[in-house]
Amino acid sequence: MTGFTFVIEVLIAGLLSGVMYSLVALGFVLIFKASGVFNFAQGAMVLFAALTFVRILEMGVNFWLAIAIALAVMIVMAIIIERVMLRPLVAQPVIILFMATIGLNYFLEGFAQAIWDAEVHGLEIGIPDVPWMAVLESTNILISLFDVWSAVICGVLVLVLAYFFQKGRIGRALRAVADDNQAAMSVGIPLQQIWAIVWAVAGMV
Repeated sequence: MTGFTFVIEVLIAGLLSGVMYSLVALGFVLIFKASGVFNFAQGAMVLFAALTFVRILEMGVNFWLAIAIALAVMIVMAIIIERVMLRPLVAQPVIILFMATIGLNYFLEGFAQAIWDAEVHGLEIGIPDVPWMAVLESTNILISLFDVWSAVICGVLVLVLAYFFQKGRIGRALRAVADDNQAAMSVGIPLQQIWAIVWAVAGMV
């Protein structure tokens, strides 16, 4: 492998990883824009979702049903977090909200490990983690098919959410709250319901 080939592989791997991480970043941005809270627990929510999905699969549940159940669990959890943690602190200084999400991060990590355990779990989702042979044979550049498919799926989800925010009625309400929540309230947009939706979407992604 030449140095140039190695650099190309690293660049491509970084781009593919960036597409996947953009979905997680979207959760951060949604909550911050709508409520002014930087949710330090977003990573722990992703961890909890992954562990929940894997353990449901290990129980013998159908793959697509396991996805639906994991999504439902995360949406409910996110709404509970918004109701129990965010609303009582909404008038408090921003630093208190930041510290609350840091505490939530540690709680979710411990809670996930307590109910699902901290062991390493294998996951078979039908996407082979092998080199993309067509690219490897023609260019000698090693690209993982798993990374490619994961990036494609995440990219599609980001585009769907972007369309939802740009064209959907609720999406436009979310953007209005993000721009100016006081003005949004003055035209009848229910701020607390929007916050609940934002946390639900963040939990889903």
